[in-house]
Amino acid sequence: MALRTVTRKLGSKLLPRFPPASLLHSHATSFGFKEVREDEKSRMVGDVFSNVASNYDLMNDVMSAGLHRLWKDRLVSKLNPFAGMKHLDVAGGTGDVAFRILDSINSIRRRAMQDVLEDDLQEETKVYVSDINPNMLNVGKKRALDRGLGEDKSLLWVEGDAEALSFGDNTMDGYTIAFGIRNVTHIEKVLSEAYRVLKHGGRFLCLELSHVDVPVFKEFYDYYSFSIIPALGELIAGDRESYQYLVESIRRFPSQETFASMIADAGFQKVEYENLVGGVVAIHSGLKV
Repeated sequence: MALRTVTRKLGSKLLPRFPPASLLHSHATSFGFKEVREDEKSRMVGDVFSNVASNYDLMNDVMSAGLHRLWKDRLVSKLNPFAGMKHLDVAGGTGDVAFRILDSINSIRRRAMQDVLEDDLQEETKVYVSDINPNMLNVGKKRALDRGLGEDKSLLWVEGDAEALSFGDNTMDGYTIAFGIRNVTHIEKVLSEAYRVLKHGGRFLCLELSHVDVPVFKEFYDYYSFSIIPALGELIAGDRESYQYLVESIRRFPSQETFASMIADAGFQKVEYENLVGGVVAIHSGLKV
C-alpha cells in the first residue's frame, strides 16, 4: 500500500505537478463507454442509483467480498475524526462512511471526555450526509434508524448536488466522498466545491475504484469486472445494465496520477494517494492551507 505524493521540484519550491488543462481527463459526456449529452448523463446516472439503491450495500459486499468495509475503515482512519468537528460526506446516501465517522468520534468521546461535556459535544459535532439521489438517502435514513441513530442530532441528511453544494465557504473540517466522484458530470466542479466549503486546515479524502498497476492481476481483474460483476448484478439485483455501467465508468475514470493532479489544480496542497489491492481502489487526499 505505497503512499505517493504528487509534486515536482522547481527551484527551491515544491509545487503540484499536473499536466496542461487541455490534457486533464474530462468525462462530462461519457456514460460508461457511451458518449452522451451532459444533461443526459445526469439523468442516466440518477436512474442507475435509483435502480440499485435497495441492493447497494449487499452488492458492495458481494462484489468486493466484503473488502469495501476495510477500505472505508482505512478512509476514516486517515480522516482522523474528532469530537466537535463539522464534516461533509458527499455521495454518501446509504450512510456507510458517516456511521464510521460517528462511531470513531463516539469512541474518542467515551475514552477521553468527561461526562459533563458529552451533551455539549453531541450538539457541536455535525456529520452531514449529502447525496443527489433521494432513494439512496432513504436507504441511509432507514439504516440510521436500525442503528439507533434516528434521533441523533449529530447526523444530518441533505439532498444536494456535489457540483453545487448548499453549504457556506470555509464551514467544514473534513470532506469525504467514497465511490461517488466517478459518477459526476464535472469532476473539476466537485473538487472546486470541496475546496470552497472546507476550512483552512480542512482535509479532502476520496475513496474510489481506480486502475490496477500489476500486469498479471490486471488481466484477472478485467475478466472479473466485465464478465462476473454484470452477471452478479443480474443474479442478485435483477439489473445487469447498471453494473455494466459501473465497470465501464471505472475504466473511464482518470488514472491515480491524473486525478491527483486535478486535486492539486483545485488548490489543495500535500496531495497524495494510496493504492489498495494493487490499485483496485485508491484513497486520494489533499489539504486546504
